[in-house]
Amino acid sequence: MKNNLIKTFGLAVLLTVSNLSVKAQNLYINPGDQSWYPSAYGVKDEIGAANLLTPEVIKQALPLVKQGKSLSLAVPINKDLPAFRHRSFHLYNIQPGEQGGQSLGPNKFTFNDELVNAWTGVGTQLNGIGHIGINNTYYNGNKATDFVTVEGVKKLGIEKVPPFVTRGVILDMTTYYGKTIVPGGTEFTVSDIKTVLKKQGIILRKGDVVLFNTGWLELIGKDNKQFLEVEPGIGMEAAIWLADQGIVAFGGDTWASEVYPNPKSKEEFPINQFMLAKKGIYNLELIDTRPLVKEKIWEFLFVLGHPLYVGSTQVNINPVAIY
Repeated sequence: MKNNLIKTFGLAVLLTVSNLSVKAQNLYINPGDQSWYPSAYGVKDEIGAANLLTPEVIKQALPLVKQGKSLSLAVPINKDLPAFRHRSFHLYNIQPGEQGGQSLGPNKFTFNDELVNAWTGVGTQLNGIGHIGINNTYYNGNKATDFVTVEGVKKLGIEKVPPFVTRGVILDMTTYYGKTIVPGGTEFTVSDIKTVLKKQGIILRKGDVVLFNTGWLELIGKDNKQFLEVEPGIGMEAAIWLADQGIVAFGGDTWASEVYPNPKSKEEFPINQFMLAKKGIYNLELIDTRPLVKEKIWEFLFVLGHPLYVGSTQVNINPVAIY
């Protein structure tokens, strides 16, 4: 009887440990882990992977301009553009001092002024490394209590980020999956990425901006609900591999740049936590690569000069592809 109880108890313990192991395997981010900081770029660093944008990287990207053409990679922003949860965008035209048809001066000067009441994370955007945290700890171990204020962050602000002039790479997942729009919830693996790179005849280099074309922008105005509820994108294994390649930024035509909801855990945006908080790699969202994909332009000179909103962790952008 005693031996049977011991065996039963032992089996229960093994099953419990096994279940815990499975649970641990499904948990990407351990909120109590502190081993990911300080940053490889130094304890005082505030720009993360942007440190890789060296003169050598910039010069290596310049020969990609072969046709002398340029193209905006942004989507137009208005109040109807679907945005993440609480975010919105409202623009108002105001003509100060011109009520009732008035004008200014003997030359009857008139003008239009715009007032924007909006979240900076609407539309095509750059998510800085101070945007995403792990249990209120952000890139390089910065605690929210030490640098976050209602008037903006005192560290990791978007104004610290240098211009991006580097090589941009597009991975066309629509052709890979044979679909105009890659289904939401589709996770891109390392194998998927390597296959697409090989098919397109390119390899990744240190300092690259890597963009995924999924066809997701086709849903805007047609099915905004689906656009925001799910999305295809990279999983954690792919994120780790991309980080190991020394990229500066990842992103594409979706609103989070990672598979959502995560098929392996109930965590909220663990890939963004890993890339931004742990690795200092920037996230570029709602990037319109469709015209480049149509011309099969897989690599190009990526140029981004963003608004320097002091204290912001993200900002609307209009990146340019030159090829």
